[in-house]
Amino acid sequence: MLYLRRLKVFNWIGTIWRGNIDYTPATLFAIGFVSLFISGGLTGIYLGNSTIDIPLHDTYFVVAHFHIVMAMAAGFGMFAGIYHWFPKMWAGRQMNSVLGDIHFWITFVGCYCIFWPMHYLGMSGVPRRYFSFQSFETFNMYDNLNIFISVSAMVVFFAQVLFLINFFYSAFKGKKMTSNNEHNYNTLEWTTGLEPIHGNWPGAIPAVYRGPYEYHKDGHDFIPQTVSDEALAEKSRQSKLV
Repeated sequence: MLYLRRLKVFNWIGTIWRGNIDYTPATLFAIGFVSLFISGGLTGIYLGNSTIDIPLHDTYFVVAHFHIVMAMAAGFGMFAGIYHWFPKMWAGRQMNSVLGDIHFWITFVGCYCIFWPMHYLGMSGVPRRYFSFQSFETFNMYDNLNIFISVSAMVVFFAQVLFLINFFYSAFKGKKMTSNNEHNYNTLEWTTGLEPIHGNWPGAIPAVYRGPYEYHKDGHDFIPQTVSDEALAEKSRQSKLV
């Protein structure tokens, strides 16, 4: 499992390496997912060593490691999907990108403000599953840090309220895309119309000639899956004539 995680991390980093990236809210949340998955996953390596795991077991270190990967990283992946496919869910309407950027940065910074201090608490021996530490004089020195974590969690919570407002307002009042593929995506779902219809396509199902990730190839910024090599060559010839 550890080797699979390493493979996927290199896969994600290699995918965006030296790319011409459009930093939409969906892209930001996807990159945020990679960041959280890496940082949270690295702390799991320490817990795999029994010499370290025994003193860290049942401390806030475990809480931080588990939730930064299984809760926050997974949540970032879901947010990326929602922002990306929102026009397909709501007949071409788009979520507000400014509110999406604000939602991302508050949530991203807030996640690290919540969980990185927990690693320090865990290494200091602060146990989890205690609702109060007032009876433990040893742990009273961390009151300010616990307050900081709690405030950060509340700020992140209210950022999700901003997301919900953006989601439901955009679903009914959001700006519509000017075409079915305004952002030049390559995958097949962006070849369908803005309004959903039975069978997805008004005519015959389009033929697929290539993979879904052919960006910046042969002088073209992106090549849809439904474009054949012959059509691509003809387009290049026409552009040279012009």
